[in-house]
This record gives sequence, structure tokens and C-alpha cells, in this order.
Amino acid sequence: MSSTHSVSSKSSTEQARQKVRGRGERSPLASVGLHLTLLVASVIAVFPPLWLVVTSFKPKTEAFDTSLVKDFTLGNYSHVLGETAFLDWLGNSLLVVGLTTVIGVFISATTGYAVSRFRFPGMRPLMWMLLITQMFPVAVLIVPLYNLLATLGLLNQPIGLVITYLTIAVPFCAWMMKGYFDGIPVEIDEAGRVDGLNPFGVFWRLVLPLARPGLAVTAFYSFITGWAEVAYASAFMTGEENLTLSGGLQSFVNQYTSDWGSLTAAAVIIAVPAAIVFGLAQRHLVSGLTAGATKS
Repeated sequence: MSSTHSVSSKSSTEQARQKVRGRGERSPLASVGLHLTLLVASVIAVFPPLWLVVTSFKPKTEAFDTSLVKDFTLGNYSHVLGETAFLDWLGNSLLVVGLTTVIGVFISATTGYAVSRFRFPGMRPLMWMLLITQMFPVAVLIVPLYNLLATLGLLNQPIGLVITYLTIAVPFCAWMMKGYFDGIPVEIDEAGRVDGLNPFGVFWRLVLPLARPGLAVTAFYSFITGWAEVAYASAFMTGEENLTLSGGLQSFVNQYTSDWGSLTAAAVIIAVPAAIVFGLAQRHLVSGLTAGATKS
């Protein structure tokens, strides 16, 4: 009796395995192919930044040498930090990016919450306007934005660059925050109003703490927009003391000079803050970016 039961159990287990395999379990050959593909893709993705780091430790005369570091040197880093205006560019970038991130998060969160919770005249045109602004390439907008900033006297001013970056970050982030707020139950707002909170109090004290993943993604996107953007920074800021990091990097390699060692060293330094911000925000990125994709 027990052997019959054992045979029956093995048969059931084998049938279950066959069903699982039939529903999409990969064969060993397919698994090997998949892992090799992922390995090759990883190498392709990692090689450029890795080679950038390697080049930054080479003497300038060996910048195009395909071998690894022969004569290790920190000369490129000392030159960038001590003999160029890199620290001025860094200060300008931190100011612009800090203001862009703080103002961008506030405007995006309040706009997303208002559109998610309230119905008011012009709401639909507002959302369409935010969407349509994302359809224009940067090259098309440089001239009108330049003329506008020149008229307002904001060229070569950090606030002018902040306003420009907000036109990039806020529309996307407002749409994303709306989707996130749509996933927060309205009953929380109603409970807050019953307790005597005004609409802003409900937003600030109850809803906003629940929207931390969305806020983290909004802050990260606003930060990257200001930290990595090149076209506007180069067009609207002139003079070495007014440049941001993205504009200053172009002074190392241009039609007059090609200092690849300093360029790679500066690029490595610039990547550090971005990596830190990404590390702080990464656990919220998936939930924040997919907010509103499903309904409970």
C-alpha cells in the first residue's frame, strides 16, 4: 500500500514538473544563452565608464593608449581641482541643481495633488499642456527661451537656468505624481478634513508622507535634469566664472585644445554626486515610476 502511495506521489510530482515546464520553464540551452546575452550586455554597459576611470589615472600622453595604467598618476585630478575653475563650476551647479530639485519637487507635488483630488475649470487643458511641452526637442526651444531670458535680464543668472530646467522637469514629474496620488485612498483626505485640517494641511501632514517613493523619483529626476544637462547650460551661461559643470567640461576639449586627461578626471568627480543621489533614491525608483500603472 505504501509503495503504491509512493509511486502515486512521484507520478504527481512529475506531472507538476511537466506542467511547470510547459508553462514556460526554460531549457538548459536557453538559460545558458540568456545568461551569456546578459553578461555581454553588462560588459558593454560597464566598459565605457570603467575605461573613463582608467584613463583619468593615466598621464596625458597616454590618454589614447589601449593598455591599462602603466604610470599611475593623480596629476589629472590635482590639475582639475587646483589649476582650473572646476570648484567655481561645482558651486554654480550645486546652487542651480539644489534650487531646481527643491522647487521642482514642490511644484510637481502640489500640481499632481491638485489635479488628482480636485476638479476645476481648465484642469484638462492644464494636463494636456504639461504633456505637450514634453514633445518639443531641446534644439527647438533654445532660441525662444534665450530670447525670453534675455528680455527678462536672466542670462548668465543661476535663476534663469533654474527656470529653464523646471520647464523640463515639472511637466513629467507632475504627471507622475498625479498617478501616485491617484493610488492613495481618498478616505485619508476625508478623515483629515473631519479632524479639522484644511486642504493644504491634509496634503502636507497626511498625503505627502505616504508619497515618499514618488517624491524620491521626482527629486532624482529634477536633480539629474540639472546635473547632466548641457545644451541650455552652454547657451545661457557664458564666462568661466558663470559656467556650470556641464558647460565647464567643454573647455577641456574644444577646437583649441584637447586635454582628455583633465576631462576624464572631471567626469569621474562629477559622477560621484549623481551616484550618491541614485543610491539614496534607488529603493523608491521602481514603485515611484510604476505608480498608477495598476488599480487596487
